[in-house]
Formats: sequence, structure tokens, C-alpha cells
Amino acid sequence: MKPCNVAIIGSGNIGTDLMIKVLRYGKQVAMGAMVGIDPSSEGLARAARMGVPITAEGIDGLVAMPEFADIRIVFDATSAGAHARHNAVLERHGIRVIDLTPAAIGPYVVPSVNLDQYEGLQNLNMVTCGGQATIPMVAAVASVAPVHYAEIVASISSKSAGPGTRANIDEFTETTSRAIETVGGAARGKAIIVLNPAEPPLIMRDTVYCLSDMADTAEIETAVHQMVERVQAYVPGYRLKQRVQFDHIDTAVRVPGVGLKAGLKTTIFLEVEGAAHYLPSYAGNLDIMTSAALVCAEHVARTQLNSGAMAPTA
Repeated sequence: MKPCNVAIIGSGNIGTDLMIKVLRYGKQVAMGAMVGIDPSSEGLARAARMGVPITAEGIDGLVAMPEFADIRIVFDATSAGAHARHNAVLERHGIRVIDLTPAAIGPYVVPSVNLDQYEGLQNLNMVTCGGQATIPMVAAVASVAPVHYAEIVASISSKSAGPGTRANIDEFTETTSRAIETVGGAARGKAIIVLNPAEPPLIMRDTVYCLSDMADTAEIETAVHQMVERVQAYVPGYRLKQRVQFDHIDTAVRVPGVGLKAGLKTTIFLEVEGAAHYLPSYAGNLDIMTSAALVCAEHVARTQLNSGAMAPTA
């Protein structure tokens, strides 16, 4: 079965890394176009050298390209602010969208947790890098005991945070916090991001705190390890930094929006090393996003191709 053609909007670090992943590992998808807004973009130049059709005219340039007629899925690797217009244009043409911005127009998708829940929807949101790394851990704990509160701290190298990431800091915290609840299963979620200026750059580190009902700690630890293996299937550099830690909270604490809660505190320490396809290995925050997006697109292409639902509507 012929792979479906995809386009990537955004020729920066994330878009370029994603392009290389599609070219190297795409089975159900193939590169159809790379879209930017800067004619001097290094990403566009690299795409052209690799034989990928390009345009520096943004979404309007993509629609005008002859290759657009064969595009079935578009990745948006720009910004939350730009995504609304991009999605509106693509929706009119019946094209599926994998959104790598925190715009959250479509439902949140974390492949290891809920990839099968939103088949057929036009827009799927990949949450954030911090969300992709930590929400599976919250979901693992929630699979054993109700989670009243979950807090994640994502620490990434300042060098791996490009203009798009920096422009979306507020959206990062809001989107990740909501996804901790809707995908991770926590009654209340909070997200914090830290841009670490250390030299040499440090790889992505994440800490996950969950306050849940009392539960069997061995069962939670097993669930966490099983979830780590599921994420490693598409992000090999994803791993636990140390053993899962547990503390009994006997005195009830106030959880905003939830009330007074006591129970079990689970602490999970993670690190994410990038595959270094295009970006340095310390940029695990970007690698986990592009890897998750490719898995999502492969699933969309496979299920829609099999059902014959890939033809554009306009």
C-alpha cells in the first residue's frame, strides 16, 4: 500500500528533525513538502538538498504547490498563535493535522496512553515535550489508584529551546497542566518548565509528583516500568533516572480545587536522551515530540488508508 504524503509547516529545529525521521523511518507516511516563511531558512535548504519540495510562503504557499493535491496529513511545528489559521485552511481541504504546538484545538494525544481514542478526528494535539515525557507516568500511577494531584517539572537545556518554544512558554504550562488531568487522569495537574543554561548542555530531566489514594507500591512501580517500556518503543532514550520513590502522607494537605487529601506520594525521576537524528542528543525534549508525532501520523495513515478515508474533501 502506497504511503500517504505529509507536509511539515515550520522549518526550524523541530520541523527539520521531524522531516529526517519521516524520511528515515516513515512506513505509512512519506515527505510531500516542507513549508517555511524564511527563504534563507537552513531547514528549507536542507529539505531541498534531500529532494523534498519546499515553499517559503507559509500555508498559502503550501496550498498553491502542485504537490498539495497529494498531501493527506500536515504536521504543524510553528506556534500556538499561528496554528489556528493553519488548521482552518487545512480543515477546509479535508486534511488531517498533527499539531506540535500547544494550541490544543484538537484533543491531546500521548501515544503510549491514548492513541486509539481519537480515530477519524481532523486535528490531534501532541501536548508539549514535558507532557509527552511525564503524562505517561501520571497515567501509570492513575491506573493503580486515583490521583488527586500531579505536578511535573520539566528541565530542558536552554540551547534546545528555540524561538517557538520560548514564544509558547505560557501555553506550555497551561496545555500541559490540562493534559495531566484529561490524559493522565489526575484530578488536578500543574506543570513547570525550567530552561537550564548549564554548559555543557544537560539532557532533558523530568520529575513527576503524584498524590494518590493509598495503594500497593509494588503495583505502582510495576505499572511505571511497563509504561516506560511502552514509551521506549518510539523514544529509546526515555528512561528512569532512579527507582520510584514513595512517601506516606498521613496529614491531609489542601489540593486547590480538590480539597484536603492524604495518601501516597509517588515521585518519579526521568531523563530523555535524544536520538541525534538532526538535533544534539541533549535535545531530548524535541526528540520526544517529533517521535511521538511520527507515531501518531503513522497510526492515522494506517487506519485511514485501511478504511479508505484518506481522500481530501476539497
